[in-house]
Amino acid sequence: MTTMQPTDVSTVEDPIFEVRNTSVSFDMARGESNVLDSVSMDVRRGEVLGVVGESGSGKSMFASALLDAVVDPGMVTGDITFHPESGEPVEILGLPEDEIKRIRWEQIAMVFQGAMSSFNPTMTVGAHFEETLSVHDRPVEAGMDRARDLLSELYLEPAQVLGSYPHELSGGMKQRALIALALVLDPEVLVMDEPTAALDLLMQRNIIELIKQIAAERDLTIVFITHDLPLVANLADRLAVLYAFEFVEVGPAYEVLTGAKHPYTRALLNSTPNLDTPREEMQPIAGAAPDPVSVPDGCSYHPRCPLADERCVEEDPPLDADDPADDHAAACHYVERVREEIPLTLQEVRRHE
Repeated sequence: MTTMQPTDVSTVEDPIFEVRNTSVSFDMARGESNVLDSVSMDVRRGEVLGVVGESGSGKSMFASALLDAVVDPGMVTGDITFHPESGEPVEILGLPEDEIKRIRWEQIAMVFQGAMSSFNPTMTVGAHFEETLSVHDRPVEAGMDRARDLLSELYLEPAQVLGSYPHELSGGMKQRALIALALVLDPEVLVMDEPTAALDLLMQRNIIELIKQIAAERDLTIVFITHDLPLVANLADRLAVLYAFEFVEVGPAYEVLTGAKHPYTRALLNSTPNLDTPREEMQPIAGAAPDPVSVPDGCSYHPRCPLADERCVEEDPPLDADDPADDHAAACHYVERVREEIPLTLQEVRRHE
């Protein structure tokens, strides 16, 4: 794999995050495991960025790297700059522990996949809010008023939820309570790692609509991690597709979903179960994702790609747009062939407004 430099498509005038050549690695007995490989990405202020890919593609590592929250013995390298609405830019990596802990909740909050594992089962939900406010030196009484407002906005009964223990709430109620907890300190950025994965389809759709509403009302920047491209069709402004620990396609969500340029993105869309596509037309992706210890040279997708040739084996394609003015980029040598030879079976995608 070659080290990818940031491309024009990811550079914007008002980024809230600038990620440059950032990697996450773990030393293992059988070699170094690179679970995020020299990625560069700007997150735009006020946008919803959907980060998608198969399990094990590096999505959660990207989310954790934004908060310098990769667990030991993982190592994060590169540059991650956070631009708060007021004050000087902050270099996230290498901050003192007390400073990064403050930033994580006050300015950048995270909602994890399993709400139950994020709550202490011996504390009421209300006690979680009170503890968060106290630890960050916020007025508890005013903060609890805000908590009640947030829970109401998420269609929960504040008195019932705050007085309950986590196990007394349904999965959807816990997930919404966790979103409210993440917002109680009024952060600028909300990072959401598969927040709906454990929920049924109806609850997933409901929470997506709630997140969309909250983002618009509170002018939040959201980084939404998911393996389900169609799920974020009506939420994300842009999509960034990860494969083999690097971004292979980035662009406006509607354009990516209806006119994907990378063969992996098209394969991912064609393999995603949905109610519109006949079962016989769904196409599982052949082969397996690469081992992080031994990612192939050249294009990392070439062992699974039906269009791969010697150039793909030998030369790693840059993440570039067809046109310098285009906001839609893909890391593929043969974008035109992809469009012609790998048709999309997803029948309908609503444009995100």
